[in-house]
Amino acid sequence: MTHLAYIGLGANLDDRLGRLREAIARVNDLSGCSITGVSSFYRTEPVGVAGQRWYVNGAVRVATSLRPRSLLRGMLNIESLMGRERRAKWDPRVIDLDLLLYGNEIVDQGGLTLPHPLMHERRFVLIPLVELAPDLVHPVLGKTIMDLLNGTTDDGQKVIRIEEE
Repeated sequence: MTHLAYIGLGANLDDRLGRLREAIARVNDLSGCSITGVSSFYRTEPVGVAGQRWYVNGAVRVATSLRPRSLLRGMLNIESLMGRERRAKWDPRVIDLDLLLYGNEIVDQGGLTLPHPLMHERRFVLIPLVELAPDLVHPVLGKTIMDLLNGTTDDGQKVIRIEEE
């Protein structure tokens, strides 16, 4: 059975755009996964920390036969292969992959929380996600992604679309 999942991507070290493109290709190469949509990329203000380089963020829609935990394991492996080292929360990173949504599933166990617990507060997640699925309903909050975005402000959360050539 195939499910639709949404993954948030971010990087604020090295070649940020290149890192996101590489991560997208690697997710697409995971057995049982096929990227079916890619958002634009955005320069985004770091949230929760000061003095860091701005991020580049985006999101992808994935058709997958993997269960959520298997998909998460694959994503964590991609982060590791790309050089991510987990030291402290909100440290700068070469790549960050977050499983945002997996169908309508609600999970909270053993390091996996679906939907992602902070996604509804973060413009750098919601803006790319709106491009892919504005009418998608958050399975816990019962609001569309567009409604969630409209409920946020850009105070400390500036998001600027990158115009690619």
